[in-house]
Amino acid sequence: MEGTMKAGSVETPKETQQYKVFPILFAMLLSGFIGLFGETALNVALTPLMSLLEVGPTTIQWLTTGYLLVLGVLVPVSGLLLQWFTTRQLFTTSLVFSIAGTLVAALAPSFEILLLARVLQAVGTALLLPLMFNTILVIFPIEKRGAAMGLIGLVIMFAPASGPSISGLILANLSWHWIFWISLPFFVISLICGLLFLPNISKLTKPKIDIVSIVLSTLGFGGIVYGFSSAGGHGEGGGGWTSPIVIGTLLIGVLSLVFFSFRQLKMKQPLIDLRAFKYPMFTIGLILVFISMMLILSSMLILPMYLQQGMAVTALTAGLVLLPGSLLNGLLSPIMGRLFDKFGPKWLVRIGLAIVAIVLFLYTSINPGTSLGLIITLHIFMMIGISMVMMPAQTNGLNQLPPAYYPHGTAIMNTLQQVSGAIGTAVAVSILSAGQMNFLKGVADPADPANQLAGFTSGVQGAFVFAMVLAIVGLIAAFFIKRVNVGSGAKSDTPMH
Repeated sequence: MEGTMKAGSVETPKETQQYKVFPILFAMLLSGFIGLFGETALNVALTPLMSLLEVGPTTIQWLTTGYLLVLGVLVPVSGLLLQWFTTRQLFTTSLVFSIAGTLVAALAPSFEILLLARVLQAVGTALLLPLMFNTILVIFPIEKRGAAMGLIGLVIMFAPASGPSISGLILANLSWHWIFWISLPFFVISLICGLLFLPNISKLTKPKIDIVSIVLSTLGFGGIVYGFSSAGGHGEGGGGWTSPIVIGTLLIGVLSLVFFSFRQLKMKQPLIDLRAFKYPMFTIGLILVFISMMLILSSMLILPMYLQQGMAVTALTAGLVLLPGSLLNGLLSPIMGRLFDKFGPKWLVRIGLAIVAIVLFLYTSINPGTSLGLIITLHIFMMIGISMVMMPAQTNGLNQLPPAYYPHGTAIMNTLQQVSGAIGTAVAVSILSAGQMNFLKGVADPADPANQLAGFTSGVQGAFVFAMVLAIVGLIAAFFIKRVNVGSGAKSDTPMH
């Protein structure tokens, strides 16, 4: 299936029935779940790892920052990779990197080896995520994509959310190496299943590789992710917004992205075809997904921090408090996908964002006396709301694109999800820190533990006000969303090459 076609196009299946959908989905979703589980599973182990590997907070932070950087750099070029390499080649390469990274991490004797393992793991995840979305778009007809995307939603939402809880249980009984040993067999099973059942679902166009675009993309997205990650780091690892490194990397990132965008719009065969933005439902879907990811990742950072530092619960308890909502969100994603197939995105998305905004409003009054039961209940409702937004908005947006834009649309969507995580957590932590400092400036004894706790509470409440404003912006955007007519994506405007 490696014949040539008109540049930029991807073959759509003549008959969906020719694909063995279940084993293909199983291989993709299992490997995706374990890959994304690994993204957060190490978070609760960072503190003990500092003493075990004899490194400080600034250094240990690279196990997270390095992972995000690789995703930020590689995901944008995934559209090009999808047009240069077959489905099987990309899937196999992704799993080989994931298996190698997981094995090296399980055996890692030092920080440097563990960091190398994290980079290998990130390469595998970065290749797999866009491939997973692109495969769904090709093997499922438009009227059934909601349910399929819902399954991806289960993976994308539940895997990272379950990471801290599951790894907390592992760390309570075994060493941190077992986080990786337990993951390894699942990657091997996924690889075998993919090799047996995954066909090459798209024809290759092999567009010209523009080195300048790749360099600008790397500097742009890498600079943005690194800059925000450094600014939002807490403790010794936090660079702060006034740090020359943070300012410099963000400036390089923004300027590179500006030049990158102008270059893509002038090219006949762009690295990422930004003309996808001329489809309004794709753009609105992108905005809603961007906001949703910022809300999820910022709240997943702020809430556990407050539970541990403000309410004095253990890391494992904090993880377990968030588990019911995260589990329900994952289980609801396929159901929301089917509701989307039946009713469209309009009311699902609006009601979902209204629920999220109300929950975040209630979170703005969180304090040390707030019961864990109330926090669990609010988190459950927030995750229900998010499940009503993410997959319907994403699927509706991608549905409007013609097949030629599938690789570009999935690359844009996945890239901005990675960037939104870095931005959301950085801004939330910065608001938290600023609120805490402002509070302590107004008290007679800033060193008093009671004042420290009150200051931290004030900062956390400020971070949730920021999240609530984001949700309201998303709710306003949701009033512009319309259902894409079945088949409109494939029949609408042809690419402007």
